Amino acid sequence: MKELSRTETVTTETAVLVGVLLPGRTYGEDPLAELAGLAETAGVVVAGSLVQRRHQPLASTYLGSGKVEELRLLVEAVEADLIIFDNDLSPGQTRNLEKTTGVKVLDRTELILDIFAHRAQTHQARLAVELAQLEYAMPRLKRMWTHLSRQAQGGVGLRGPGEKQLEVDRRLAAKRIADLRRELHAIERRKQREVAARHDRMTVSLVGYTNAGKSTLLNVLTGADVFVQNALFATLDTRTRRWQLPGWGPVLLSDTVGFIRDLPHHLVESFKATLEEARQTDLLLHVADAANPDVYDQIAATFGVLEEIGIDQKNTILVLNKIDLLPDRARLDALLTRYPNAVSISAASGRGLGELTDAVSRALSRGFHELDVEMGVDNGRLMAYLAAHGEIFAKHYQDGRVTVHCRLAQRYLGAVHGEDVRIERHDQAGSP
Repeated sequence: MKELSRTETVTTETAVLVGVLLPGRTYGEDPLAELAGLAETAGVVVAGSLVQRRHQPLASTYLGSGKVEELRLLVEAVEADLIIFDNDLSPGQTRNLEKTTGVKVLDRTELILDIFAHRAQTHQARLAVELAQLEYAMPRLKRMWTHLSRQAQGGVGLRGPGEKQLEVDRRLAAKRIADLRRELHAIERRKQREVAARHDRMTVSLVGYTNAGKSTLLNVLTGADVFVQNALFATLDTRTRRWQLPGWGPVLLSDTVGFIRDLPHHLVESFKATLEEARQTDLLLHVADAANPDVYDQIAATFGVLEEIGIDQKNTILVLNKIDLLPDRARLDALLTRYPNAVSISAASGRGLGELTDAVSRALSRGFHELDVEMGVDNGRLMAYLAAHGEIFAKHYQDGRVTVHCRLAQRYLGAVHGEDVRIERHDQAGSP
């Protein structure tokens, strides 16, 4: 039996995919379709698959004993190098499965971490991935050092070199985790200050399931040229571009890392700084792939991640993308019946983008007021304040006074005051 390495990448390996379907979960027609996509993104060749329905996982091997034997035979038949579970396994379950099958076993979280490690391009993303990997690996260090622990000699009280190395590694890993948390926390605070400093601009953030077309939409709306690839987790970093919103003016549009079902908690925690744009945004555009058979589950999964990071109550527009790929109108009608306030578009063809920009303008207008502010012509401070924080439509001068017709957000209205200032509000909600 070949020795197993826990540090090798899964790239170029051949794998058997395994899924245990548990009660209380909904699964599509192909319950392993997403796992296959993740494996493909990681560079794995899928050679076979195995699915079992269980009321609860078996404590020792997750699968039932009969299925474990079936899995072993399948691995031998297709000469697989790797087994990938669509579930999260305990260290003991992984160890037992590897012992029985003779090949490396990865769970869903470990596969996603491997993908993130290869996709991370910036210093911040690399730090976040390293932290998530170390936090995942800590309880599994003993299994990762089995090749050294076999060198241990003697009985009770006599430690072998493998056990000594294990203790050293645990201390080093714990210190590195503390250092990474400290550095990422500093980045998060700096990011909070950077985002907060943009208070004079309205901000819109794209969120949604991975590969839903967020980057393509960013490019189309802003004329940007950010990286686009038809793959899961093509980008891990937030990109912000200036969007000249018709009928409104310039806003800042940000593209964020894609979400996924059962996104590892370690990753959500590690990428808090990256998601800061979405946390402080004025409006979320939740982009969903309308042509995906599992679109309902993907929408629910995205809402789940938004809830986990505390922004599920944000002002949100659901954007049903890729409608050009739908086989018939009935599928779109069913989605719009379920989500009547959604906007349907195709970022690739441009269909529906006019409706989307109108919806964004209306949403951003909530909480804005259209005003006439009358003041003395010498009140340069207030004039500059209105120009910096609002949108000025017209100015009218008469008898040493000026009336400024403008639109201003509710949060800036309190600073518009003075003995010689008179305000007339034209509406309560405002409209562009």
